Amino acid sequence: MLDFIYYPVSWILWFWHRVFAAIPGLGKDSGIAWALAVVFLVFTLRIVLYKPFVKQVRTTKQMQELQPQIKELQKKYKNDRQKMALEMQKLQKDHGFNPLMGCLPILAQVPVFLGLFHVLRSFNRTGHGFGQLGMSIQDNANTPNYVFNAADVQSFLSARLFGAPISAFITTPVSELQAFAIDGQLPSRVAIAAVAIPLMVIAGLATHFNARASVARQSAEAAANPQAAMMNKLALWVFPLGVLVGGPFLPIAILLYWVANNIWTYGQQHLVFGRMEKEEEAKKQQKLEQRAQNAPKPGAKPVNVKKKVDADAVDAVEDVVDTVSTNGTSAAKPKSSAQRRSGGGQKRPNRGRANQKRRR
Repeated sequence: MLDFIYYPVSWILWFWHRVFAAIPGLGKDSGIAWALAVVFLVFTLRIVLYKPFVKQVRTTKQMQELQPQIKELQKKYKNDRQKMALEMQKLQKDHGFNPLMGCLPILAQVPVFLGLFHVLRSFNRTGHGFGQLGMSIQDNANTPNYVFNAADVQSFLSARLFGAPISAFITTPVSELQAFAIDGQLPSRVAIAAVAIPLMVIAGLATHFNARASVARQSAEAAANPQAAMMNKLALWVFPLGVLVGGPFLPIAILLYWVANNIWTYGQQHLVFGRMEKEEEAKKQQKLEQRAQNAPKPGAKPVNVKKKVDADAVDAVEDVVDTVSTNGTSAAKPKSSAQRRSGGGQKRPNRGRANQKRRR
């Protein structure tokens, strides 16, 4: 039903296993080669999702900046849900962001996580629980698993990471552990716990510190939002605790996936936020430079535009008075400023100004 997820995950895992198996000293049956294949499956996914992640960060930041306006809309239209929804859509359109972009990277990782879990579990199909096929140990070892042939399945079952099968988990039933005993030696539950428990602790700590770094970048308005405060508490404490509680039921490879994903997220957050801070600093510097260019140069006398306009108006009135005094009519048009300065080839008579002084 979900083969469109299982096959791409299988192909990527198969490719990276072939790459690391070719390294001298590892080989195709090496647990380290299989572990690195899982880690680089994570890195491949995160590279594909890099641009959506940047959009997610920018969208989250825009939503934090618009929190005051969003609160105003919620307060104004609290009794009219439809109107509030329309105004929220308008606000999003005006500022050019889509809240769904903030969820895309997380949503895209969910099917990959489920696909990897299923593919890893399908290397051992001897169980009788939900989704298991109840195969015999011999049939399981000789049955392909999606793009992996029977030889790949046997390689995976015999591989050990510090003595533990990579798809085993602490609570694996003994009947299923027997599928990993291709060499005749049953895997030790102590060895599985010795690998799984440190990975659980690292995964929980990485989840907590990633959440703490994200919360620290939130604005005061966003952190004061009750919904945001609740999500912050979940991300800081509940999710890391969930890794510790659910770790005994997760395969070692899934714990590796979790650790690699959190390490990548931590580094990527610092990279993206660092670039955004540089962009904001460059914009501020550009505004300061523009302001400095528009400012008057040192020693230059600023031009009083209002005073200049008032002087032109006084000259125009004086021209009208001169014309009336000369022609005895008020129908004459005032001269233009250029004509006044050039004098129109004639000298301005002093009689008008004398009459004007007597009238005053």
